This record gives sequence, C-alpha cells and structure tokens, in this order.
Amino acid sequence: MALGQNGQAGNPEPQQIFGTEGIAAMERPSLTTRIFMSIVQMAERLNLRYSKVGNPPVFDNATFPWAKEVEREWPLIRAELEKVLLRQKDLPSFHELSTDVQTISKDSAWKTFFLTGYGISSEANIAQCPETWRIVQKIPGLKTAMFSIFEPGKHLPAHRGPYNGVLRLHLGLIVPEAQGDELAIRVDRQICHWEEGKALIFDDAYEHEAWNHTDKTRVVLFVDFVKPLAFPARFVNWALLNLAMFTPFIREGLENQKAWEKKFYAEAEALRNRPR
Repeated sequence: MALGQNGQAGNPEPQQIFGTEGIAAMERPSLTTRIFMSIVQMAERLNLRYSKVGNPPVFDNATFPWAKEVEREWPLIRAELEKVLLRQKDLPSFHELSTDVQTISKDSAWKTFFLTGYGISSEANIAQCPETWRIVQKIPGLKTAMFSIFEPGKHLPAHRGPYNGVLRLHLGLIVPEAQGDELAIRVDRQICHWEEGKALIFDDAYEHEAWNHTDKTRVVLFVDFVKPLAFPARFVNWALLNLAMFTPFIREGLENQKAWEKKFYAEAEALRNRPR
C-alpha cells in the first residue's frame, strides 16, 4: 500500500461527516429506514468515542495481526478467482444485486462475486471458492466477503458507507501495472494504491472514491469486519449489525442474489450437458 503526501504520519485525524452530508449517499427513502438511519447516526458517535483502534481513514496493517495470515495465503484466493473470471461477463454488476448502489454506479463495469454479507451467505458461490472461504474465516468479526471487479475505465465517485461500525479490507488479487495514480483509491485525503497480495484496511465511513483508468481489470477481495470497540459502543454495534439483515437493503439484495444464482448455475449446467 502506498500513501500520497496527505497520508504522512503526524497529521491530525480528520472528522467523519455524519448522515452522509454533502456526499453521494446510498440511502433508502422508506420511513422505516430513515428511523433506522437516525439510530445509526447516534451509534456512529459512540463508535468514534469508544474505538479501540483509533479513527484514521486508513489503518496501519500492524493494527490487525491477522492481516498477515490473510496475505500469506493470497495465491490460493487468486487461483479460485481466476476460475470465477472464466465467466466474467456473466457476473452481476454490483447495482444489480444492491439497487442502492445505483446512486454511485449504474454501468456494468463494477462486477461482484458474493460470498457472504450480514448473516446471509451464498452456498453455491462458496462451493466455488472453498479456500477463499476458509481464509476469510480468520478475520475476526467478518461481516461481508466478495470479489470486487473494476473493469477498465471504471470510476466510482465520492461517497461514504452507511455506517462506521465496520471497517473494510481490500486484498489485492489482480492489480494491473499503472502510471502514477491512474489506478487508485482515495480515502479522505489519502491516495492509496492496491498491491497484489497486500491488504489495504480503511474506514469506508470517510468519503472515498476509486478508479481504474488502465486498460485491464482490477480485482480485490472485498471484506467488511466489525470495528473493535469498547463497551457500551460494542453492544450497540452488535445489535445494529444483527438487525441489518432485516432491512430492505439486505433483504432485497438477497432476493436479487438468489435470482442471479439460479440463472448463472442453470447456464453452467446446460453448458456441461451440451452434446459435443
């Protein structure tokens, strides 16, 4: 991971913006979700106050000793990814599974291969990537795991995640050679570059944007895990994260994932059974 000039040690910690004020947000218009998000904003203040690991936009990997174990086994994940990418054109765009993402991405250049999210897992996809699944179990507080695929030319505009009770890991799997910052992610004021086999851990509740201005595909293992917190924030965070699976955002995503799996694996079976 490489940091830009604004990522130098010793800079004061920036302030998170609550309620996605002034930032393209992924939010739902329903009354239920608006109430839920108001509770989330209160919890976010607790999470900042009671964090056990501070609140930087980008973390030193040494803060999380398990990151080295994940990095050590990255070739196994890469090997399974390469099999998944044999049908890259058939993988779902992120916004096709999670329609809230349409606020920041509506094209087909950001694809995903979902393994698990907030208590909901894809058994069919996990069966394709058993080593990846074994490795991500090493991450304490694992909440989501998937492959995030940026095709050439993709630029994800500035936005922030909906909640700061989780942190995000990107493990570089396929990272094309790039000139300068043509392939990068900005988190707050820091410009970071992915590296194959290296983890990048950041807080997606800060404004961030990512881009691939090369002519090749970039893929990372995309993971969210529970932010280490002290009581009482730890308890409130646990409750909110377990309630998340009942929100429209998650339930709708589950239905979309099931529909995609049914089509994807039916097509795979038809190809296997086609006369030769």
